[in-house]
Amino acid sequence: MHPMLNTAIKAARRAGAIINRASLDLERLQVARKGPKDYVTEVDHAAEEAIIDILRTAYPDHGFLGEETGTHLASGQSVDTQAEFQWIIDPLDGTTNFIHGLPIYAVSIALAQRGQVTQAVIYDPSRNELFTATRGGGAFMNDRRVRVSGQTRYHDALLGAHVPGSAGVIGANTRYASMLSECASARRLGSTVLDLAYVANGRLDGYCGVNLKPWDLAAGGLLILEAGGLIADFDGEQDWMKSGSVLAATPKIFTQMLGHVQA
Repeated sequence: MHPMLNTAIKAARRAGAIINRASLDLERLQVARKGPKDYVTEVDHAAEEAIIDILRTAYPDHGFLGEETGTHLASGQSVDTQAEFQWIIDPLDGTTNFIHGLPIYAVSIALAQRGQVTQAVIYDPSRNELFTATRGGGAFMNDRRVRVSGQTRYHDALLGAHVPGSAGVIGANTRYASMLSECASARRLGSTVLDLAYVANGRLDGYCGVNLKPWDLAAGGLLILEAGGLIADFDGEQDWMKSGSVLAATPKIFTQMLGHVQA
């Protein structure tokens, strides 16, 4: 296993321990709003600080992009240059689930080298499920290699979704209505990083999301690619980290999803 991946796993488990301890006493949790339907807790901040502390101790010349604390420049890096190595961190994806005691949330850590994600960790602390990937080395869950599903029939596909209308009637927006109505069923888990991990290990056949951030996508995107899946923006291009619009699926389902959003 790559040493940088080992360090990321250590950081993810440290954050997971913080999250698990806090989950035992949710009534004492201090919750703030970052925006409409967008919550943050002291657990998010504590988990991110723990992750950055471990990674910065091991790699002081690396940069960081965290959901809660933003960009941290690498040693000697100017604001108008890109660090060779940057860690992209979501310390607790699924905060709304977490504060309600719904155990569907995870830690996500990815390492980008010159803008390309090379290492990925997604850790589900409530289930103790660890998803990892190294570019060119495959995708794993708890040290067992995983692959995307073999599903080929769109009408039998189970999709994850984070699209307009999916908080109420999934697919209420006409752009996504046919895509989500013609599959077997669609789910909104409330944690994009777990949606992507579940596509990688075959629990979901595909995923569609909009208005997402790099920390939502970086680790899960590499997992899917290393598990034999496809991921792209709605034009079928590789701009999904910037656009925040993403389709990810097993290859045959991906092609059909892309056809729906481009119709």
